Amino acid sequence: MYRDLPPLTWLRAFEVSARLLSFTAAAHELHLTQAAVSKHVKSLEQRLHHQLFIRHPRSLEMTKWAQAYLPKVQDALERLSNGTREVFGRPRDEILTIRCVVAFAVNWLSPRLPGFLERHPSTQLHILSSVWVDPFDAEAFDLDIQYGIGVFADARSHRLTQETITPLCAPGLASQLKAPDDLARQRLVHVQGYQEGWGTWLAAAKANRVNPGQGIQTDTSLTAYALACEGAGVALGRKSLSAPYRTSGALVAPFDLEVGISEGFFVLEPLATHALGDARHFVDWLVEEAALGR
Repeated sequence: MYRDLPPLTWLRAFEVSARLLSFTAAAHELHLTQAAVSKHVKSLEQRLHHQLFIRHPRSLEMTKWAQAYLPKVQDALERLSNGTREVFGRPRDEILTIRCVVAFAVNWLSPRLPGFLERHPSTQLHILSSVWVDPFDAEAFDLDIQYGIGVFADARSHRLTQETITPLCAPGLASQLKAPDDLARQRLVHVQGYQEGWGTWLAAAKANRVNPGQGIQTDTSLTAYALACEGAGVALGRKSLSAPYRTSGALVAPFDLEVGISEGFFVLEPLATHALGDARHFVDWLVEEAALGR
């Protein structure tokens, strides 16, 4: 299929030379020698069996073949560039890559992010979502936002949230819950991966008749809250993640008891070096936003 396709280096040399009408200027843009650019173009001409340029002492003149070929080469290079960027993103030195727990990205980070972008409009961001807690990979990410107690291997951490937990349910269900033991007749919605969950809150509430393991198991808080909104069960709300649902009234707290826990969200940066540039700005902004306690 690609038998007649010339090497990409020859095509790039031709495109830049045709656009600038100078091997010398093309060499400067491509970070090559003038001789190398000239050789690439000559090789392309031999491959195509057509002359592409009329060579003058200080300039180039395109032949009719070059004039016809140039837009096709430019279109192909543009498509290849766009496709590469679409799949793989910008180079690491041009973009700040952050991995973030998906529920935190949706419910905490997204509502606040416009403020950072307004302050740093030139910053290019690549935000990747995670569900399970994986070790911080400094080769793949500049920063990582994870949930835990603050001990992370090979990473320096900064706490972002002080969490409290309390049951949340759809407004129509709240009237059925007069006391914590009434949860024995409800489905409890669990999120895997948390160390402090329903057992912690039920113990604090002295709800001895409730089985802390009953109900529905999910792998993300987003699913848990969605189920609770539909009346399928009672979710355990964490302060940082449940705020949008409580503010909108989609979920309500049937009990006044909010229990503080040791877990929370942390932003991680490489242990070997402190974050620099855009990463440093982003860490400072995260810590600043977290301190506001909104």
